[in-house]
Amino acid sequence: MHVSLDTMVDTLKAAAESSRLRILALLSRGDLTVSDLTEILGQSQPRVSRHLKLLLEAGLIGRYQEGSWAFFRLSDADSARDFVMGLVSGIRGADPQVERDLERLASVKRKRQDRAVAYFSVNAASWDHIRSLHVPDRAVEAAMLKLVGKRPFQSMLDLGTGTGRLLEIFSPLYRRGVGIDMSREMLTVARANLDKAGVSNAQVRQGDIFAPPVERDAFDLVTIHQVLHYLDDPARAIHEAARLLRPAGRLVIVDFAPHALEFLREEHAHMRLGFSDRQIADWFSEAGLDLEDSQEFEPRGGNEAR
Repeated sequence: MHVSLDTMVDTLKAAAESSRLRILALLSRGDLTVSDLTEILGQSQPRVSRHLKLLLEAGLIGRYQEGSWAFFRLSDADSARDFVMGLVSGIRGADPQVERDLERLASVKRKRQDRAVAYFSVNAASWDHIRSLHVPDRAVEAAMLKLVGKRPFQSMLDLGTGTGRLLEIFSPLYRRGVGIDMSREMLTVARANLDKAGVSNAQVRQGDIFAPPVERDAFDLVTIHQVLHYLDDPARAIHEAARLLRPAGRLVIVDFAPHALEFLREEHAHMRLGFSDRQIADWFSEAGLDLEDSQEFEPRGGNEAR
């Protein structure tokens, strides 16, 4: 981190406080809201907001608005990120307070995941219909098929397979298809749908998108269809997907563009209100991938999601 003496002093002052170091350690694990940090740190919202303001002014973290929620993350600047990671690495595993914070962080993430799992358990049987209320599925599927092309390939992995729809429509192209989902109810629906469609070259398994029970460097095509907005750490999911691709393999993602439909958080367990092309491109770059193409589709019902 090459900066002037005064800037370095200001940066060190911003980081040299126990609560702010704890915040940096937490943000090194992913994006968090003020409410998340308040719950984990056991501090008042005004106090946490004050710490965040000082870290923002020092350029150590970034803030971005998503609907009515504000998320905080480590700075996108490599120099600032490297500086913070150096600080955090020195206390990780050595300080009991930081370790307790990380345990609380894991608890916060589990609560989010449990809410999404409960939602899918209730809505598994009608999931294709629910999804189609906001997204023109047939147009999206046609675009995906066109993008992938007609040449057969060896293997496909669908992360967050849901009802198994993508495994079904791509089945004429691959020799082996695998779908991963956390929801047993969804997997039951997926198996029934694949059986009904006569798809015999695909299987579905229960597993975590962040640690899928499949071999690495093994898939020509990996798909993540309408899943990222349910995750607390979408970047990590993309990074994991990249590790599963064969050389020259492709990752295809379908999700909402940025929007302000707050009801999707409360009624449909969305954690994120869409993603910009730049955000996806940045995550691809961090995972060692290039973003080759991006397409937008008009939403159903005139809402702002794409």
